[in-house]
Amino acid sequence: MVLDLVVIGLAITFGPLHNSAFILLLSSARGVRLGMAFLLSWLANLVVVITLVMLLTNGQPPARHSAPSTAAIAVKLAIGVALVLYGAHRHRRPPRPHGPPRWTARIDNASAITAAGLAWVLQPWGLVAAGAAAALDADLSTASDWLALTGYCLLATLSLIVMEMYVVWAPTSANARLDALRTWLSRHQEQLIVTLSLLVGLWLMAHSIYDLVS
Repeated sequence: MVLDLVVIGLAITFGPLHNSAFILLLSSARGVRLGMAFLLSWLANLVVVITLVMLLTNGQPPARHSAPSTAAIAVKLAIGVALVLYGAHRHRRPPRPHGPPRWTARIDNASAITAAGLAWVLQPWGLVAAGAAAALDADLSTASDWLALTGYCLLATLSLIVMEMYVVWAPTSANARLDALRTWLSRHQEQLIVTLSLLVGLWLMAHSIYDLVS
């Protein structure tokens, strides 16, 4: 479970879409406030999903080779296949120009509620579902699994935390460097999405198949 959560958490935190949007929020007139609203909403979404999973399992992993355990592995396998197919589809389709989203024209007038809602919209729900499936194996009676789940949520939010802190402590240099990062992310958006989808998908498929046959 821990390796699954680390792989998925890293894939989430490196996602280009939400990071680009977050940089745009930080560059606005009320960037720190809007960024914090986005960050907290993003983290809250992850925590809520994990909490729902723990309520479903009552904090106890299903017995190995039981019907619930096999079903959980099958879900991870299905998510892995879906991610691989999605990555392959994005790789095969003709490249499309990526202009700035329409909401960027109104970013200076955005409210904290709007920023929080944007975090929910941009959440990579396929990867979040993969994280939820991995969390089914968590045993809340052990401190290590508590730490693993907490670490996963923080890891999946790490890029936002780093950028928010950077803008707070060094706003002048942060704005210039984050703008350059956003330009790079825009240019390599498709490659990043394809790479992350394929890597996580193949990892989940391989791990799930191993669990099914072992």
